[in-house]
Amino acid sequence: MCQALSLSRATIDYKMSNFASPEHNYHTVRAYPPPSTGRGTEYYDVVVVGAGAAGLMCAVEAGKRGRRVLVLEHADRVGKKILISGGGRCNFTNLSAIPADYRSENPYFCISALTRYTPQDFIYLVEKHRIVYHEKKLGQLFCNGASQEIVRMLFTECEKAGVTIKTSCKVLSVHCDNVFSTHTNLGWVISDKLVMATGGPSIPQMGSTRFSHEIASQFGLKVTTMRPGLVPFIFKGSDLEFCRRLAGLSIPCRVACNGVSFDENLLFTHQGISGPAILQISSYWTEKKAIYVDLLPRLDLAVHLKEQKDYRPKAELATILSSLLPRNFVRAMCETYLPNRTISTLTIKDLDAIVEILKAWTLIPSGTEGYRKAEVTLGGVDTTDLSSKTMEAVRVAGLFFIGEAVDVTGPLGGYNFQWAWASGYCAGQYV
Repeated sequence: MCQALSLSRATIDYKMSNFASPEHNYHTVRAYPPPSTGRGTEYYDVVVVGAGAAGLMCAVEAGKRGRRVLVLEHADRVGKKILISGGGRCNFTNLSAIPADYRSENPYFCISALTRYTPQDFIYLVEKHRIVYHEKKLGQLFCNGASQEIVRMLFTECEKAGVTIKTSCKVLSVHCDNVFSTHTNLGWVISDKLVMATGGPSIPQMGSTRFSHEIASQFGLKVTTMRPGLVPFIFKGSDLEFCRRLAGLSIPCRVACNGVSFDENLLFTHQGISGPAILQISSYWTEKKAIYVDLLPRLDLAVHLKEQKDYRPKAELATILSSLLPRNFVRAMCETYLPNRTISTLTIKDLDAIVEILKAWTLIPSGTEGYRKAEVTLGGVDTTDLSSKTMEAVRVAGLFFIGEAVDVTGPLGGYNFQWAWASGYCAGQYV
């Protein structure tokens, strides 16, 4: 078991020259790290690897408890995923987030953390820092300003809690013999507790890696099968040509797969389809499975078409459908899938077939755009090896995993940030 080292504090100013963009000047963190041994080794109570949402929240909470905390970030600034989230406005939580919304091989694991740190708890923190926000839709909360406000808030809280942050600091190896020895490009760090908060491999262009999962495996923890989540679909052949023809067009719809459905927008792209509905259903899709698109989920199309046949017998199908769906989409559908004839010439069997196509349009993706475009990673450190109360490894005292690194994934719309805040908060009470 890794035991705490008793060391006196020495006050220093840590210069974080690479934290913020040039227009912001948040460079100095007042911290209280222990003295060096003189051999390039530093001692802390807690080392947090990863300065993202979960890692910074954990660091803040541990610092509030008087723990000497060091955060190591391999990128040149903290919170890079926070900065790009929500189109630059950070969808920082969801009012509706509850444990039942999350996916995991153990769906009960997340209950403890999410009930102890709720969306209202994070909203209180946001309001304390006078960050103006709004609800966009479906409980999704966004900053009125920029995502930078959330990063600044967390940075300020780290400063108040006496947390030391080192950017451009790459962890080379981790060892444990009574204490954790973390070897970085800036030297060695010894700590009682080690928190892995480096997320998953989604959006690798932001520096994401599998490092937390490598450390988990190193210490004997299981890692569940991982794959990209909240990710666009790609197609080949004629389906791809159809999508490219409509690239940029967004249509409200209901998308279903494997017994799950979402009502949101579908977006055609040059690679296939994306948009909120598609990103949501992608987390439930498996290879070679079909997805089913209801293009008119709030309309009894069969009744509508039969009425139109009685009242507008000379109207073409494309004309009737163009009052319900975008004209260019209808044109493409009529040239590819639907008979564009006057509705009076269409039999009941024809109308039933049209209804089937528009209410259950069947598409089989050839794959996804992968981690490069995935917003999250499905899977991660197996929750059977972690305490749901503390996030600590069951068989490795002092080792914690939080955030996206863990096999807990929420839907689109602020849910994954809420898991990051909650898991980081809970770990911060025990490290």
